[in-house]
Amino acid sequence: MTFDKIAVLSDIHGNRWALEAVIEDIEKRAITTVFNLGDSFYGPLDPAGTAKILTRLNPLSVRGNEDRIIIADAQSSPTLDYVRECLAAEHMEYLRSLDVTKTVEGEMLLFHGTPDDDAVYLIHDVGANGMYQRTAGGIQQLLVGRSEKIFLCGHDHLPNSLQLVDDRLVVNPGSVGLPAYTDDAPHRHYVENGNPRANYCIIEKTRSGWSVEHIGIAYDHDAAGSAAGKNHRDDWAFWLRTGHAR
Repeated sequence: MTFDKIAVLSDIHGNRWALEAVIEDIEKRAITTVFNLGDSFYGPLDPAGTAKILTRLNPLSVRGNEDRIIIADAQSSPTLDYVRECLAAEHMEYLRSLDVTKTVEGEMLLFHGTPDDDAVYLIHDVGANGMYQRTAGGIQQLLVGRSEKIFLCGHDHLPNSLQLVDDRLVVNPGSVGLPAYTDDAPHRHYVENGNPRANYCIIEKTRSGWSVEHIGIAYDHDAAGSAAGKNHRDDWAFWLRTGHAR
């Protein structure tokens, strides 16, 4: 695989409107290599429309925790049932075909949460008082035994890039489709970007190393919010329209 620029997406969460805007921006920049870090279809929005677009785009992808839950039979909820009803058999098979990690040219490692757990944040941790950023040493502990130089992760929906003390690079592109949310595991916490834009990033190989550009794209977030409301998720509607979780 030969490339200079890569568009990195994550956490689309069935938000077709956001995905369309991001793809349009990628095409304007003439970027042809796209990575996707998972949690693509889950959400009370348009999972089928998202699936059609994403499978046509065919980015190099890994599976996220919500992707895993969709194809597991053990769990059920109104939103999860809605997603399963919307997706075609081929889209379910697509999710089953995804690896949880992917190494590219021995230099980059793609995964959703951490390399070993798709439901754990890499850059952040959660305590009794909420979410906070891990120390560089704490991040390195979660990467022990990994020889890659660039780690591409998602899951916490917050755009971020960190250079570790050994010069390895950790990049989270943020969320294409869900700029804020609340979660109860492992403790109650809030995640919010503070704006409703669709986020992704571009990484580019230069003479001095890899550079990172985080991008926020305006799109019709009211349409996405309306879809969430119609599917009885007023919490999602608020998150999508404001970028705030509270």
